[in-house]
Amino acid sequence: MGQSSDRRTRILLINPNSNEATTAMMVAIAKSAAMAGFDIVGATATRAPAMIVTPEALEAAAPEVEEIARAHQDSCDGIIVSAFGDPGLAGIKTTLNLHAVGIGESSMLEAAANGRRFGVATTTPLLKWKIDALPDALGLGSRYAGTRLADGDPETLIRDPTRLRTALAGAVEACIVQDGAEAVIIGGGPLGDAARELQPMFTVPVIAPIPSAVARIIRLIDARATV
Repeated sequence: MGQSSDRRTRILLINPNSNEATTAMMVAIAKSAAMAGFDIVGATATRAPAMIVTPEALEAAAPEVEEIARAHQDSCDGIIVSAFGDPGLAGIKTTLNLHAVGIGESSMLEAAANGRRFGVATTTPLLKWKIDALPDALGLGSRYAGTRLADGDPETLIRDPTRLRTALAGAVEACIVQDGAEAVIIGGGPLGDAARELQPMFTVPVIAPIPSAVARIIRLIDARATV
C-alpha cells in the first residue's frame, strides 16, 4: 500500500532475532538515518534465538518474518528485514504488495556502487557460506572480495561492546589490506552500533547495513509515490 493522507509514511523493521533490546537498538539507528516524514516501528521475532548464528536458525527464522510482515501489511508502507541473511525477504517480496528490503542486499548494493570491490567483516563463522552466496545472487560476485571474521565467539563478543569493536576492526583491516576491499560492510543487524563506531576509524567506506536499508526503502517508497 502507499502512504495514506492521514499519517506519516511508516516503515516496519523486523528483527528476526528474538531480542527486544536489539530491536530497540536497530530502530534507533534506523530512525537516525531516516528522512523527515518517515516513521520507523519495530517488530521482534519470538521463535528464533536471541542471536542467529547458524544456517539452520537463519532458515528457521524466515517463516516467522513472513508472518510478522503479513500481520502488519495494512499498517506500513515498506519493510526492512534486519538480519544480514535477509531471512523471509524473498517470500515477502513474492506475496505482499509492499516494498521490502534486507540489510544484507541493501548494504552489498551500496558497497558495490561505482564498481567498488567490497568485503564483509562479521562475527558469525557458521554463516559465512550464506554471506558468500549473496553477492552472486545480487549479480555482484565479481566485486566481492570475501568475508573476514572477527576473533572470538559471536555471542560473547556481542555482550562486550569494546571487545566487539576491536575484533571487528581487525576483520575490517584484513578486508582492506589482505583482500583489497575498497568498502567493507559490517555484516549483522545486532552489530549496528559497532558499525557506526567503526566508520571514522578507516579511510575506506565502512558500510553500516541498517542505514543502507533505510536509504533504499525510502528511495523505493518515494519512487512508487511519484508514479
